[in-house]
Parts: sequence; structure tokens; C-alpha cells
Amino acid sequence: MKRFGSFILIIFIYLFAFTEAFIFYRWLPNGNLIVNVIIADLIATVIIWVIGSIFKNASVYDPYWSVAPLVMVWPFVSEFDAKNFLILFVIGLWGLRLTFNWVLSFDGIRSQDWRYTQYQTKFPKLWPLVNLFGIHLMPTIIVLGVMIPAFLGLQSENPLNVFGIIAACISLIGIGLEHFADRQSRRFRLSNPGKVNDSGLWKYSRHPNYLGEITMWWGIYFIMLAIDPSKYLFFIGPLANTLLFVFISIPLMEGRQIKNKPDYEAYRAKTSMLLLLPIREEKEPAENSEKI
Repeated sequence: MKRFGSFILIIFIYLFAFTEAFIFYRWLPNGNLIVNVIIADLIATVIIWVIGSIFKNASVYDPYWSVAPLVMVWPFVSEFDAKNFLILFVIGLWGLRLTFNWVLSFDGIRSQDWRYTQYQTKFPKLWPLVNLFGIHLMPTIIVLGVMIPAFLGLQSENPLNVFGIIAACISLIGIGLEHFADRQSRRFRLSNPGKVNDSGLWKYSRHPNYLGEITMWWGIYFIMLAIDPSKYLFFIGPLANTLLFVFISIPLMEGRQIKNKPDYEAYRAKTSMLLLLPIREEKEPAENSEKI
């Protein structure tokens, strides 16, 4: 009941944040639609930050990554043609899957992600600012960056073409990769606590779930690019998302793994960081067999 009650509380928190952001959005002047959605999204993020601070738990923000895109797309939908349906389907499938994955791992309103606790311990005096700008606003801006190509694709009057369908398949491959990676990881943790997962997709990549997330958003960018090549400069969003995983998420995760699992270094030495590649064979020491 404690977990269920916390889940209901999270739902009410998000309904409140999105309702307040929507009210503010309606008050904004009729200017650039993307700018207005960005402002409303930032307001909702700050509201989540305030409520999370009241509960002393930055993880109140955790489902925002997957829930906010499901809300933000609708102002850009004027009709349900094949192009719009495809973009909505891909983003909807991604958001629902990732949100469901969060539900499975949700432990309650008092449970905070270990990474946030680590920052809180390391920067106690700066924690409110680190929490607002690093844990809340930075991911929100990254999500906005990867969503802008979707906004532009939905706004475009150009029809769907074969290259857009191929790009959508790239996103679907990314979603499938995330799904199977998360499923395999969950099963392995339950049956092999404390051990290094080197089975399934994790045999060929140390972070196949992150690879799937990165692939998903590059696919969205390529859908937009296929529909309107003139908007090619908006690759910055998916690129920033890729860099976030490579230079922040992966180092943090691997530092924890190395600290808690002695066998992780050996796994790391033979397994690709991100791409699905064959395992690297360990080099045997050279033997001096020459005889004089």
C-alpha cells in the first residue's frame, strides 16, 4: 500500500504540474508555437522541482523524461495524416514503454536515485542549484532538443515518404533494443544478485539500453530530415542526448559498477561500451620459446 499510495501521489503531482503549465500556456501570446511549448515545459519542470524539494526527493522528476513528450506533441497535431500518425505512434510507444519501465522500478516517494544522493552528499551547500539546473532543467532541455525535430515534422505540410518510413523503423529498432535490454537486465538482477550481467544483449554491449535510447531519437531526427531536409541543423538535439549518455550517464554507472562488482573490470575490457560488437578476446602473454 505504501508503494501504491506513492504512485497515486506521483500521478496527482504530475496532473497538477501539467495543469498549471497548461494554464500558463493558454495565457501566452499567439507567437511561435514551439517557443510557447518550451516555456510551458520549463514551468512544469520547475513545479516538479519545487514539489520534489518539499518531499526531499529529486526522483519525483524521474518519470518526467518519458511522460512530458507524450503531452507536448499534441499542440502540433492539426490532422491525423500518415506522417503525423507515424510520429505520434513512435513517440507514444517509446513513452509508454519507458514509463511502464519506471513503474516497475518505482519504490516509493521516499526512494531517491543513488546518483542524486551522490551529488547531494558531494555538494551539500550547492545541492538546491545542482538539483534545479543539473537534475531537472538540463534533462528537460535535452528532451526538448530531441523533441523539436518531432515538432517540426508534425508542423510540416510535406507528406510522408519512404525515407521517413525507414527512419521510423530506426526508432522502432531503438525502442525494441531498450525493451529487451531492460527485460534481460531485470531478470538477471533477480536471479544473479551482485553479479555482472554478460548475457543476452549485455554480452555485446555494456549499455544496450542506452544504445536503444540514442537510436530512438536519431530515428526521430531522420524522420524530420526525410520530410523537410532544410531543417538539418536540428541534429544538435539528438547529438546532445548522445553526449549526455556517453560523458555523464555511462561514466557514473560504470564507476558504481567497478566499485561494487570486482568482476566488472574484466567485463569492461572485453565488451563494447555502446555498440553491439563481438566480445574482444583476451590477449595471452607472449611466450619466449626461442632456443639458443
